[in-house]
Amino acid sequence: MALSTSSAITLNINGEKHTLPVDHRTTLLDALRERLDLTGTKKGCDHGQCGACTVLLDGRRAVSCLQLAVAAEGRVITTIEGVAQGEELHPVQQAFLDLDGYQCGYCTPGQICSAIAVIEEHAAGWPSAATADVRPEAGVPPLTADEIRERMSGNLCRCGAYVSIVQAVARAAEAEAAQSPPTTGRLGGPDDAAGTEDAEMTV
Repeated sequence: MALSTSSAITLNINGEKHTLPVDHRTTLLDALRERLDLTGTKKGCDHGQCGACTVLLDGRRAVSCLQLAVAAEGRVITTIEGVAQGEELHPVQQAFLDLDGYQCGYCTPGQICSAIAVIEEHAAGWPSAATADVRPEAGVPPLTADEIRERMSGNLCRCGAYVSIVQAVARAAEAEAAQSPPTTGRLGGPDDAAGTEDAEMTV
């Protein structure tokens, strides 16, 4: 007897549950765009290389073109449509608007979703390839322009709006830090070291 190649799944997206039948080969990106009309998530390279389709899975960033929809069942999915609180923009969205962190805007949803995760990863003390001292006792590294560039390197902007993107991420990180109480230790270290005075990018 032939095995079924499709299933009915329930996806938890932006706080709402959506039940739909999908072919097992359907990517999360195609389910979002073609089946649920959540077209804010963009299809760029479709090979996981440009970051345009970035969404948040359980708060962690993921390129949805490489994620099967069936594998996302039971996880909390946040797309660009779900990052604002009603009429109030997310601090990252507001910073992108204020500092012109976009040109054509095609990559912007993925940039914003990545930036949200980047700020949380940094505040939790996660080091990057640009972090000079990765010892746990060193605490959270300053969120310099080099740190932002490295952490956002998976998201490409074909328009070249990188200078403003770095500035927007730095400003949003400052806003988030001002609203959040400090934590302790690497992977939860003090976030009072999140200096952004070096957030000018030269290309």
